[in-house]
Amino acid sequence: GPGEVTVRQSAAGLNFIDTYHRTGLYPVKFPFTPGQEGAGAVQEVGEGVTHLKPGDKVAYLGSGTYTTHFTGPADRMILLPDEILPQDAAAVLLKGLTAWALLFEIRPLQAGEIILVWAPVGGVGSLLVPWAASLGARVIAVTSTEAKAEKAKALGASDVIVGYEGVAAKVKELTGGRGVDVAYDSVGKISAQESLSSLRPRGWFVTYGNASGPVDPIPPGRLTQGGSLIMTRPSLFNFIPDADSLARGAGLLFSALKSGTIHADIGQRFPLSEAAKAHEAIESGTTTGATVLVP
Repeated sequence: GPGEVTVRQSAAGLNFIDTYHRTGLYPVKFPFTPGQEGAGAVQEVGEGVTHLKPGDKVAYLGSGTYTTHFTGPADRMILLPDEILPQDAAAVLLKGLTAWALLFEIRPLQAGEIILVWAPVGGVGSLLVPWAASLGARVIAVTSTEAKAEKAKALGASDVIVGYEGVAAKVKELTGGRGVDVAYDSVGKISAQESLSSLRPRGWFVTYGNASGPVDPIPPGRLTQGGSLIMTRPSLFNFIPDADSLARGAGLLFSALKSGTIHADIGQRFPLSEAAKAHEAIESGTTTGATVLVP
């Protein structure tokens, strides 16, 4: 239609939000096709589209990307630099923009600050850790296995806590009793209280995922007890409401990719026909980096 383009997909990215849509944690309207990001080559352009042409490589956010072809608004399509492959873009766009929003928009990170990152080798974490380290932050990571701990250190974490028990006590030990400036928590239910207890007075609890289930209700008084803490539950789409903000975030993301600050780490590729297996893998905690579905 007018203002739209159709893309032949190279890959669709897999994200935890896809599992929330499938399980009903985030209700959706039916009929519904999963998928929030993809990339490929423009096949057709609609009336009024002048900045894209057939053959252009693009990446995009949109609902329903578990498909061979995707049609959506041209102003939400991002033209890819020559250096970035469509599969890599599909792997990192939503996750990379999430990392960008966490570091630059929601609460701009400053050099010298200490942060706590849960799930440091997952889709968002594997981008968040090196990007934060490049900005001069000290990154303390929390993960589940020694193998993932080694990967987190390779990504730029200065310290890694293995296991989810007693995290706050270990954080206080690593920081000389001070605590961290920000906790970036994508785990949710089992990690929230440890995150809150890891913060310094007036620290930020950024809860942005529910890998272990939704966070239990937190009374405002808990924030007072921690030292006037600040809590936020952001959604990326509130930070990219228009084409200009999307282009700004994508520009920083692509610059970080091209400079080698972050990398498109595709840890798993599944055929699109095996999307169910891909969901099982990400929910089991066995994946590392990004996962893509290939039509």
